[in-house]
Amino acid sequence: MFNHHDITRDACMLHGPLAREGYDWWWHSFTAQDAETGEDKAFFIEFFVCNPALGEDEPVLGQLPENRAAGKKPSYLMVKAGAWGEDACQLHRFFAWKDVSLHGDAPYRVEAADCLASEDLLKGSVRVTPEEAQAHPEWMCGAGDMAWDLGVHKQIAFNVGYGASKPLRDAEAFAMYWHAEGMKTAYSGWVRYNGRLYTVTPPKCYGYADKNWGRDFTSPWVWLSSNCLKSKKTGEMLTDSAFDIGGGRPKIYFVPLDRRLLGVFYYEGKEYDFNFSHVWLNVKTTFFFRELADEVVWYVLQENVHAAMETEIRCKKKDMLLVNYEAPDGSKKHNHLWNGGNGTGTVRLYDKAGGKLALVDEIEATHVGCEYGEYGE
Repeated sequence: MFNHHDITRDACMLHGPLAREGYDWWWHSFTAQDAETGEDKAFFIEFFVCNPALGEDEPVLGQLPENRAAGKKPSYLMVKAGAWGEDACQLHRFFAWKDVSLHGDAPYRVEAADCLASEDLLKGSVRVTPEEAQAHPEWMCGAGDMAWDLGVHKQIAFNVGYGASKPLRDAEAFAMYWHAEGMKTAYSGWVRYNGRLYTVTPPKCYGYADKNWGRDFTSPWVWLSSNCLKSKKTGEMLTDSAFDIGGGRPKIYFVPLDRRLLGVFYYEGKEYDFNFSHVWLNVKTTFFFRELADEVVWYVLQENVHAAMETEIRCKKKDMLLVNYEAPDGSKKHNHLWNGGNGTGTVRLYDKAGGKLALVDEIEATHVGCEYGEYGE
């Protein structure tokens, strides 16, 4: 089931009721190297589309006081780009729907001005001056300048299975859907960020690509993923491996399920599947998140009938962002959503036999993409 690529899930899902109250986004994150110093820098690029059926001549920004007063829902393409690290920043550029060319079917393609996202290409630029950022709180972003031109090659997929299948998409059963077509993705090209040039190469990009869509977000919101993994058993890097954990408190038909996480570890070709929607696996999850003075910490223990996976990740707050999105109904419920790309930690994989756990490997993970937030914080 897992590692089944399915680019139909990367198609734009905003039709029917979701066209009037829905979002869809294509997320990309990776590490690049400073062209002069060779130093690592982690970046992200996201194409976020919202409420196409409500488009006007200008982007409709839901946090603008006059739009809130008039009960107007947001409608636009937002190109979101930025970097993690000590100068972490998110930059937003908005386009009205009339200026967007969207080929929604697979393979998808979203284009506006010099910005383009597709299965195999990613190009664009965002520039926000400090004066603009200050004058436009409804843009929900910082100030800076970023441009990019990248090839995209998605190598290992995380397909959540029936939970995001066509029948459940058509029924709009869940408030938020997820598909990771590239939990290991090779990017190649360049990024220019605040005047410095960075090169992006497949062996050192530790790239990731996924998408989310729906009518609302989840709370808590959890994401952990990496493919920069080193076996403590052999001391070698794992070259055909990736893990991905996501979810929170999914809503099905508006009824929240208890804290549930979807997880997979693709370990050198073998799949360890911890997907709660696969009832035959009897998946159990223990999860907690801690915010300390200078770092944030995740602990996840997932078990199924065959195996267990114990994940401990931490990330320094100074390298992270509080990332901003508004929901399709115009509300901004996530105001404390930690988001980073420089997480580090350990994953322990176990096989189960006769009720006993046998350690398969202890894996050192770096360049971990990580996220956590709850409503109302």
